[in-house]
Amino acid sequence: MSVIATIGLGANLNDPAAQVEYALAELDRLPDTRLLARSSLYASAPVGYVDQPDFINAVAQVETTLAPRALLAALLEVEHRHGRARSFRNAPRTLDLDLLLYGGAHFHEDGLTLPHPRMHARAFVLRPLLEIAPAAVIPGRGRAADWLADCADQNVTVLPPHAAAVNE
Repeated sequence: MSVIATIGLGANLNDPAAQVEYALAELDRLPDTRLLARSSLYASAPVGYVDQPDFINAVAQVETTLAPRALLAALLEVEHRHGRARSFRNAPRTLDLDLLLYGGAHFHEDGLTLPHPRMHARAFVLRPLLEIAPAAVIPGRGRAADWLADCADQNVTVLPPHAAAVNE
Protein backbone atom coordinates (compact mmCIF):
# COMPACT_ATOMS: atom_id res chain seq x y z
CA MET A 1 0.00 0.00 0.00
CA SER A 2 1.41 3.40 -0.92
CA VAL A 3 1.67 6.36 1.42
CA ILE A 4 2.33 10.06 0.84
CA ALA A 5 5.46 11.08 2.76
CA THR A 6 6.79 14.60 3.18
CA ILE A 7 10.52 15.27 3.26
CA GLY A 8 12.36 18.41 4.30
CA LEU A 9 15.62 19.20 2.50
CA GLY A 10 18.33 21.61 3.56
CA ALA A 11 21.98 22.40 2.83
CA ASN A 12 24.48 25.17 3.50
CA LEU A 13 27.79 23.81 2.18
CA ASN A 14 29.26 22.99 -1.25
CA ASP A 15 26.77 24.88 -3.46
CA PRO A 16 23.69 24.29 -1.30
CA ALA A 17 21.15 25.06 -4.03
CA ALA A 18 22.72 22.40 -6.25
CA GLN A 19 22.84 19.93 -3.34
CA VAL A 20 19.11 20.37 -2.75
CA GLU A 21 18.24 20.21 -6.47
CA TYR A 22 20.24 17.00 -6.93
CA ALA A 23 18.67 15.48 -3.82
CA LEU A 24 15.18 16.31 -5.11
CA ALA A 25 15.99 14.38 -8.29
CA GLU A 26 17.35 11.49 -6.22
CA LEU A 27 14.10 11.22 -4.25
CA ASP A 28 12.36 10.24 -7.48
CA ARG A 29 14.88 7.42 -7.93
CA LEU A 30 14.46 5.83 -4.49
CA PRO A 31 13.14 2.26 -4.60
CA ASP A 32 9.35 1.98 -4.70
CA THR A 33 9.07 5.77 -4.47
CA ARG A 34 8.11 8.57 -6.85
CA LEU A 35 8.30 12.33 -6.45
CA LEU A 36 4.84 13.91 -6.47
CA ALA A 37 5.58 17.54 -5.65
CA ARG A 38 8.47 19.81 -4.75
CA SER A 39 8.57 23.33 -3.45
CA SER A 40 10.60 26.27 -4.59
CA LEU A 41 13.95 26.77 -2.90
CA TYR A 42 14.03 29.01 0.17
CA ALA A 43 16.89 30.75 1.97
CA SER A 44 16.87 30.72 5.77
CA ALA A 45 19.13 31.65 8.64
CA PRO A 46 20.64 28.78 10.64
CA VAL A 47 18.88 27.59 13.81
CA GLY A 48 20.74 26.55 16.94
CA TYR A 49 24.37 26.97 15.94
CA VAL A 50 24.25 30.33 14.15
CA ASP A 51 27.94 30.83 13.24
CA GLN A 52 27.54 29.25 9.80
CA PRO A 53 26.25 30.11 6.31
CA ASP A 54 22.53 30.49 5.60
CA PHE A 55 20.64 27.41 4.44
CA ILE A 56 18.81 26.56 1.24
CA ASN A 57 15.64 24.59 2.04
CA ALA A 58 12.83 22.86 0.20
CA VAL A 59 10.05 20.37 0.89
CA ALA A 60 9.02 17.43 -1.28
CA GLN A 61 6.16 14.98 -1.24
CA VAL A 62 6.69 11.42 -2.43
CA GLU A 63 4.46 8.45 -2.88
CA THR A 64 6.14 5.36 -1.49
CA THR A 65 5.52 1.79 -0.48
CA LEU A 66 8.61 1.84 1.75
CA ALA A 67 7.93 1.54 5.47
CA PRO A 68 8.92 4.60 7.55
CA ARG A 69 12.23 3.10 8.74
CA ALA A 70 13.15 1.92 5.24
CA LEU A 71 12.39 5.38 3.83
CA LEU A 72 14.47 7.01 6.57
CA ALA A 73 17.35 4.63 5.80
CA ALA A 74 17.14 5.54 2.12
CA LEU A 75 17.21 9.25 3.00
CA LEU A 76 20.26 8.76 5.22
CA GLU A 77 22.01 6.98 2.34
CA VAL A 78 21.34 9.96 0.05
CA GLU A 79 22.80 12.26 2.73
CA HIS A 80 25.85 10.02 2.95
CA ARG A 81 26.38 10.15 -0.82
CA HIS A 82 26.33 13.94 -0.57
CA GLY A 83 29.10 13.87 2.03
CA ARG A 84 26.99 14.58 5.11
CA ALA A 85 29.11 14.63 8.26
CA ARG A 86 27.50 14.76 11.70
CA SER A 87 30.24 16.53 13.67
CA PHE A 88 27.90 18.19 16.21
CA ARG A 89 24.24 19.14 16.61
CA ASN A 90 23.09 21.78 14.08
CA ALA A 91 26.50 21.77 12.36
CA PRO A 92 26.91 23.04 8.79
CA ARG A 93 26.01 20.32 6.29
CA THR A 94 26.13 19.41 2.65
CA LEU A 95 22.65 17.90 2.87
CA ASP A 96 20.01 17.27 5.49
CA LEU A 97 16.95 15.16 4.70
CA ASP A 98 14.22 14.97 7.34
CA LEU A 99 11.22 12.67 7.18
CA LEU A 100 8.56 15.17 8.24
CA LEU A 101 5.30 13.32 7.65
CA TYR A 102 4.41 9.77 6.71
CA GLY A 103 0.74 9.75 5.84
CA GLY A 104 -1.13 10.37 9.07
CA ALA A 105 1.40 8.50 11.22
CA HIS A 106 1.86 9.82 14.74
CA PHE A 107 4.38 7.83 16.78
CA HIS A 108 7.77 7.83 18.47
CA GLU A 109 10.34 5.07 18.24
CA ASP A 110 14.06 5.14 18.95
CA GLY A 111 15.54 7.30 16.19
CA LEU A 112 12.25 8.13 14.46
CA THR A 113 9.44 10.44 15.53
CA LEU A 114 6.52 11.20 13.23
CA PRO A 115 5.51 13.83 12.56
CA HIS A 116 8.92 15.48 12.86
CA PRO A 117 8.86 16.89 16.41
CA ARG A 118 9.97 20.44 15.51
CA MET A 119 8.44 20.95 12.07
CA HIS A 120 5.56 23.04 13.44
CA ALA A 121 8.05 25.58 14.83
CA ARG A 122 10.18 26.04 11.71
CA ALA A 123 9.24 28.54 9.03
CA PHE A 124 11.82 26.97 6.68
CA VAL A 125 9.65 23.82 6.78
CA LEU A 126 6.18 25.36 6.94
CA ARG A 127 6.54 27.89 4.11
CA PRO A 128 7.67 25.37 1.46
CA LEU A 129 5.24 22.74 2.80
CA LEU A 130 2.31 25.13 2.46
CA GLU A 131 3.45 26.05 -1.06
CA ILE A 132 2.92 22.45 -2.24
CA ALA A 133 0.22 21.35 0.22
CA PRO A 134 -1.82 24.36 1.43
CA ALA A 135 -4.20 22.12 3.39
CA ALA A 136 -1.43 20.10 5.08
CA VAL A 137 -2.22 18.76 8.54
CA ILE A 138 0.41 17.88 11.13
CA PRO A 139 -0.93 14.83 13.00
CA GLY A 140 -1.51 15.68 16.64
CA ARG A 141 -1.05 19.43 16.01
CA GLY A 142 -3.59 20.43 13.35
CA ARG A 143 -3.33 22.54 10.22
CA ALA A 144 0.23 23.50 9.25
CA ALA A 145 -1.01 26.95 8.18
CA ASP A 146 -2.12 27.66 11.74
CA TRP A 147 1.47 27.27 12.98
CA LEU A 148 3.11 29.65 10.51
CA ALA A 149 2.11 32.79 12.45
CA ASP A 150 4.11 31.50 15.43
CA CYS A 151 7.21 31.56 13.19
CA ALA A 152 6.79 35.16 12.00
CA ASP A 153 10.14 36.15 13.52
CA GLN A 154 12.01 33.63 11.34
CA ASN A 155 13.37 35.07 8.11
CA VAL A 156 12.68 32.70 5.21
CA THR A 157 12.86 33.98 1.64
CA VAL A 158 11.76 32.20 -1.52
CA LEU A 159 14.48 32.20 -4.17
CA PRO A 160 13.67 33.26 -7.71
CA PRO A 161 13.68 30.25 -10.07
CA HIS A 162 16.82 31.38 -11.94
CA ALA A 163 18.76 31.66 -8.65
CA ALA A 164 17.88 28.06 -7.86
CA ALA A 165 19.07 26.65 -11.20
CA VAL A 166 21.76 24.01 -10.96
CA ASN A 167 24.97 24.88 -12.76
CA GLU A 168 26.16 21.96 -14.82
